[in-house]
Amino acid sequence: QVQLVESGGGSVQAGGSLTLSCTVSGANSRYTAMAWFRQAPGKEREGVAMIASDGHISYADPVKGRFTISQDNAKNSLYLQMNKLKPEDTAMYYCAARLGRLYGGAGYLYPANFPYWGQGTQVTVSS
Repeated sequence: QVQLVESGGGSVQAGGSLTLSCTVSGANSRYTAMAWFRQAPGKEREGVAMIASDGHISYADPVKGRFTISQDNAKNSLYLQMNKLKPEDTAMYYCAARLGRLYGGAGYLYPANFPYWGQGTQVTVSS
């Protein structure tokens, strides 16, 4: 059974940084794709960044140049380094996984492609 647990959220001022972590268990497929999504109150869940099955990394336009996704397979962990945070980055952030093949760029970064989800971690950025 795939389990994802996020941590690292918090409150920061605009311009600050946070690093989110996701501990992954049960995702043993060689084709596992991983992603970060976020959802602000009253808005739809949106993709932030993704590592595809072949290791290709892609980002949503609003976070390009500010956020960095990475993974540590030895630690079964996924990370999201967030720099130059803006108030519009305020949201619940979710880690997501897919065991089947997923290749491509940000055009494939949408919730229906990822069956497994964590419970989320809140990020609040004040101006």
